[in-house]
Amino acid sequence: MLNEKLNSYIEKLLPGRESLFVEMEKYALENKVPIMELVGIEALLQLLRIQNAKKILEVGTAIGYSALRMAEALPNASVVTIERDLDRIHAAEEFFVRSKHGGQIHLIKGDALEVEELVSEHAPYDAIFVDAAKGQYQKFFEIYAKYLCDDGIIITDNVLFKGLVTQSDIESKRIRNLVKKIDGFNQWLMDNLDYHTVILPVGDGIAISKKKR
Repeated sequence: MLNEKLNSYIEKLLPGRESLFVEMEKYALENKVPIMELVGIEALLQLLRIQNAKKILEVGTAIGYSALRMAEALPNASVVTIERDLDRIHAAEEFFVRSKHGGQIHLIKGDALEVEELVSEHAPYDAIFVDAAKGQYQKFFEIYAKYLCDDGIIITDNVLFKGLVTQSDIESKRIRNLVKKIDGFNQWLMDNLDYHTVILPVGDGIAISKKKR
């Protein structure tokens, strides 16, 4: 992960964002809704531009911030996004209606472990972005990787979890167990023979996996 000074330096270099995005960032902060960090999401968007993704699956909508950022960055792309939390679904729908990019987004309401059939109707996907319950990352990957295009990429957020994956003396049992699951996922992903994977210490850590030919 970038240290705080470097992160702040890069953030100051970033171009300005639409006023709705700034409003969503404030909403997320005030309501303790986890959204992708600025430097991390810019890295994600650049990867998707390079990929020239036309259809994207997002596992974990939250309030719709990253879905809208992806739609804005890729005006010819469509985004299928999954969310189970009713309050966040309501917030996301309101933001989608207010955005000129909302028409590119299809929201699937439900648990990502249970809506595979609905997701498959829109497959295949050029890119899959996983940013939901961290303890379920491997299951999400295993369920939805089959709907990835041959040249597709899977991007997973929060894989360094505030640097806690390097610590062994975590007091909270809940956090300790979650860190263990994230570390286990990282090990599994890096050992997966079907994908080339790299982990970048950007934002909260992103893993980029590309199918091997």
